[in-house]
Amino acid sequence: MDQIHGERIRAHTKFLASDLLEGRGVGVRGGDLATEYIAAQMQLMGLKPGGDNGTYFQKVPLVGAEPMDTAKLSAVIKGGKKVDFGWQEEFTGVTHEQKPQSSFSAEAVFVGHGITAPEFNWDDYKGVDVAGKVVVLFTNEPPSEKASFFGGKALTYYGRWTYKYEQALRKGAVACLILHTTPTAGYGWQVVQGFGREDAQVALDGGQKALAFAGWLSKKASEEIAGSVGKSVDELLKMADTPGFQAMPLPVTFTGTIPMKVRKMDTRNVVAWIEGADPKGKSEAIVYSAHWDHLGIGSEVNGDKIYNGAVDNATGCAMLLEMARAWASLPVKPRRSVVFTFVTAEESGLRGADFYAKKPLFPVGKTIVDLNFDAFYPFGRTKDIGLNGAERTTLWPTVQEIARRYQLSIEPDPRPEQGHFYRSDHFSFAKAGIPAFSINGGNQFLGKPEGYGDGVFIEYNSKNYHQPSDEYSDKWDFSGMEQMAKFGYTLGLTIANQSVMSTWRANDEFLPARQRSLVQQ
Repeated sequence: MDQIHGERIRAHTKFLASDLLEGRGVGVRGGDLATEYIAAQMQLMGLKPGGDNGTYFQKVPLVGAEPMDTAKLSAVIKGGKKVDFGWQEEFTGVTHEQKPQSSFSAEAVFVGHGITAPEFNWDDYKGVDVAGKVVVLFTNEPPSEKASFFGGKALTYYGRWTYKYEQALRKGAVACLILHTTPTAGYGWQVVQGFGREDAQVALDGGQKALAFAGWLSKKASEEIAGSVGKSVDELLKMADTPGFQAMPLPVTFTGTIPMKVRKMDTRNVVAWIEGADPKGKSEAIVYSAHWDHLGIGSEVNGDKIYNGAVDNATGCAMLLEMARAWASLPVKPRRSVVFTFVTAEESGLRGADFYAKKPLFPVGKTIVDLNFDAFYPFGRTKDIGLNGAERTTLWPTVQEIARRYQLSIEPDPRPEQGHFYRSDHFSFAKAGIPAFSINGGNQFLGKPEGYGDGVFIEYNSKNYHQPSDEYSDKWDFSGMEQMAKFGYTLGLTIANQSVMSTWRANDEFLPARQRSLVQQ
C-alpha cells in the first residue's frame, strides 16, 4: 500500500489531461494516445494483456454520429404561430438513425416524465398512442420521500435521460424532446449543449428502428411549448409530478431536419490483469474500472475548445494505474485474479463498459465485484467516503470494516437526486449481475470549514463540469486521491482473498441477473 503515492497520481493525471491529448475524444487521435499510454503503463508494470488477440486492447465497434450546425427544428402551434428554434441556443441533440440526414414532422404529445413503472403503479403513457408522434417530457421522476416509491429522494434509472429515449422508442415515437430545467436535469444548459456533439452509438442491425431525434429544449424554448396549452414550464412539471397524471396531446406540430456526419468509430477498452495465487481462486476475479474518454475538441468557451476532462476522469484513470502498480509489486498475490479495465465512451452512455460486461475477460458469474473510480476533486483528504450502492451488495460488511480501518465515515449520498448510481460505468456491470459500485471521494474535507464540500461541488458542477475549464493545475492537492486509492486497493485485496461468492441483497433489482449468471457459469 505504501507504493501508492499522490505525486504519482498527479503525474498520470497531468499527462492524461494535457492539451496534447486533445480532450481524449473517442475514435480520434487524442483518445488513441490516451489508450496507448495506459497500455504502455500496464506493460511496464508487468500486467498480462486482457484484450483481443493477446493485446491490451478490446475493440469496441461504435458509430460516431455528429449533428451539423445547420440542424433545424421548428414548431407550428395551433392557430398558425410558427417558432424556429436556434441550434444550441434553444435546442440540441442527435439522431439515432445513423444516416446523413434525418427528418420528421409530427404532432406532439406531453407524457410527463415518460415513465412506465408498474411496480410503482405509474404509467405516463397510459391511454395514449404516441406511435409516429413527438413525445415531450421532463427528465427526472416524480418526487418522493418514501424509499418504496421511486427510491425516495434518490434518482432511479427511470429518471435518467437515457431511459426516456429508450422508452419513447419502445412506444413507437418518432422523436423525443426533453424540456430542460436545471433542477430536473441536475445541471445547467451549458452541459446539455454537449449532447449536441458527436455521439458514440452502438451500430444498428438491419431494419432496427431508432429515434429520428433525441434532443432537449432550453427553458426559453420550453416556455413556448408550455404556452401552447396556457401553462408555464413549472406548471407542466407540477402536472407531471402529480399521481394520476394523464398524457395529453399538444396543439403543436414539430418539424425537424437533422443533417449528420456519420463515421465508423475505431475505439477500444484497455484491459490488463494479474493472475491470482490460488489454483482454484484464480479462475475468479475482481475488476477495477475507470473511463478514459472525455469530450475531445468542441465549441470554444473563453478562447478554449479542448475539453481536457482532468477531474472527469483523468483522476480515476491515474488512481487505477497506481493501484495496478502496487498490486503488481506484491511478492505474494492474493488468491483471486484482478482485472483493470479502462473503458471507452462513458460520456456517450457507458458504451465501453456495456461492451466489456457483455464480453468480459472472466465470466460474469466468476466476477466478484466491480470497483469503479470516476471523477475526484483535488482538494485534499476527507473524513468520509462515498460508496453509494455498496450497501446493496453482500460485500457491505467488508466495505464497512475497511472504512473503519481507515477511520472514514460512510456518509449517505449528499446528492441522491443526481442519480449517480445510474450515471457511471459500474451500472453496466450491475445490469449484467455483477455486484458493482463506485468509490467516491468524501464531502467533509480535513482542515476545511463546514459546507466546503458542498461549495466546491456546486462550483465545479456549474462552471467546470463538461467544460474546457476542467483542467489540471499544479496547485492541486492529490492527498485525497492517494487516500481513496489506498482505500480501494485495500478493499480489493480483501475481497480477492475471501472465499465467499458475492451477490446482491434480497429484492435488489439486479439480483435476478446475478442469479442467472451464477447458474450459467
